[in-house]
Amino acid sequence: MTTISIDNVSRWFGNVVAVNDITMTIGPGVTGLLGPNGAGKSTLINMMAGFLAPSNGSVTLDGEAIWRNEQAYRQIGIVPERESMYDFLTAREFVVANAELHGLPDPQAAAQRALATVEMEYAQDRRIETYSKGMRQRAKMASALVHEPSVLLLDEPFNGMDPRQRLQLMDLLRRMGAAGRTVLFSSHILEEVEQLAHHIEVVVAGRHAASGDFRKIRRLMTDRPHRYLVRSSDDRRLASALIAHASTAAIELDLREDALRIQAVDFAGFTEFLPRIARDHGIRLFTVSPSDESLESVFSYLVTA
Repeated sequence: MTTISIDNVSRWFGNVVAVNDITMTIGPGVTGLLGPNGAGKSTLINMMAGFLAPSNGSVTLDGEAIWRNEQAYRQIGIVPERESMYDFLTAREFVVANAELHGLPDPQAAAQRALATVEMEYAQDRRIETYSKGMRQRAKMASALVHEPSVLLLDEPFNGMDPRQRLQLMDLLRRMGAAGRTVLFSSHILEEVEQLAHHIEVVVAGRHAASGDFRKIRRLMTDRPHRYLVRSSDDRRLASALIAHASTAAIELDLREDALRIQAVDFAGFTEFLPRIARDHGIRLFTVSPSDESLESVFSYLVTA
């Protein structure tokens, strides 16, 4: 099981601090790296890939420094955000060249496997200059996978992909994570991160803002009331019974939705009290749905904190 450890890492460019004293561990499975534009995500990925040296702290792969460590590239595959490809080559030539650079015993066979993995055989003999953005992304992906790395780093890999290509890549990354590989990807499309990542790391203004399952992160935000949409057989009676309880901060009757909108300041207290008070008053609960427990809500709270 391969692990990347980032310990008290900072990186500055002149007077600009891009990453400020970040510590995190990226292990097997799929991890989403989130943050606003300019938060330091690409700088972090470039340090994990060995393209940048930390100004302070250390970035290691299973305990070994990645910077200036050629052996690390036997285990790391990277799909950068920037377009830096040899457009006069075909995808097959491009991936074969990378297989040869890795010193693989059969570069042609390895390239063919990688192109099949990303479903690019149909266009493998066309020049890259004729490719759409999504096809270029898949060619880069094949190049990153050609040596079957245990770690895969992807910077905005879904950019330019159509819906079908996105679903294919998401399925591939899920399978890789389930097989025990360490997969880290950044994305500004929160819905994709929510569907794909079992773990998130959030960076805001160069600092580490949160780590873990986003639902657990939300429940740790005790300064933010939890919002619920509740439908019942008698919304008015339920509201009257709930309003006096210490776990609720506010209740609104939403006539358009025919439901109650409840702000709960005590997550555990509210989730225990709600079914009990409904039972005691003979009220049936039809819907109890958190309305701010999505990744989008959690990310918004973290960014505006």
